Amino acid sequence: MIFLSSIRRHRAPPTEADGFPWTVPLIRDLETLDFTAPVTFLVGENGSGKSTLLEGIAAGMDAIAAGSRDLMRDPTLRAARDFASGYVFSRRRHARTRLFLRAEDVFGYTNRLANEMDELSDIEQEFSQLPEGWGRDKATGMARAQRAALTDRYGTDPDAQSHGETFLALLRTRLVPNGLYFLDEPETPLSPTRVLALIALIAALVADGCQFVIATHSPILLALPGAVILEARDGALAVAEWNDLEHVRVTRAFLNDPASVLRRLLD
Repeated sequence: MIFLSSIRRHRAPPTEADGFPWTVPLIRDLETLDFTAPVTFLVGENGSGKSTLLEGIAAGMDAIAAGSRDLMRDPTLRAARDFASGYVFSRRRHARTRLFLRAEDVFGYTNRLANEMDELSDIEQEFSQLPEGWGRDKATGMARAQRAALTDRYGTDPDAQSHGETFLALLRTRLVPNGLYFLDEPETPLSPTRVLALIALIAALVADGCQFVIATHSPILLALPGAVILEARDGALAVAEWNDLEHVRVTRAFLNDPASVLRRLLD
């Protein structure tokens, strides 16, 4: 299932004088980008522009941000909104939901959940002090029901789990069939075993009609069968094979002989 099929620039090419994100060669020179598989990985070195590109695509698709701020109001995503204004986004069909999630936003999201649950508990307590009657019971019941629904989905204390556990729990809760999802470095809080769990989750959701665009550095995650890998190199994107990625070559060389790699590095 593919919802977003391509993006295409619809205005004159910008210059570095237009400011960030157009100072990034990958962004400045991007004319078109096609999405041909349910999972597309964006990979490249730090500073290559892959995360900026992902954020811009998410903004152009009006994705909902799962962090502490809404995508359209988050000041850290102003450049993403500037990017989105320069492109036409072609859809084959409409997704049931569209979600953008950065790993660093998990803390903001869990804090927002915890605050909402505390507020509902306070409201429930305030309603319980009203004079007895049908109105008090109904108001108290509504607040209690909303808090119970959040507890069922996220537990009694969303902050009690580790960052990685919280991240996976959030994905399992928020990612539903027939959705379009933009994930920025989702491997960041996860152990290798949890990255494998993430692969299983993504594969199951693809089978349920989902599409993913994911920026990542993880050789494990990049091995997901059937995914298209777009590597940012020399200011452009190109389709790459897993075995040819520098991330994979460096990781393999280190795991095969860490002493030798470290000796060359430190000598």
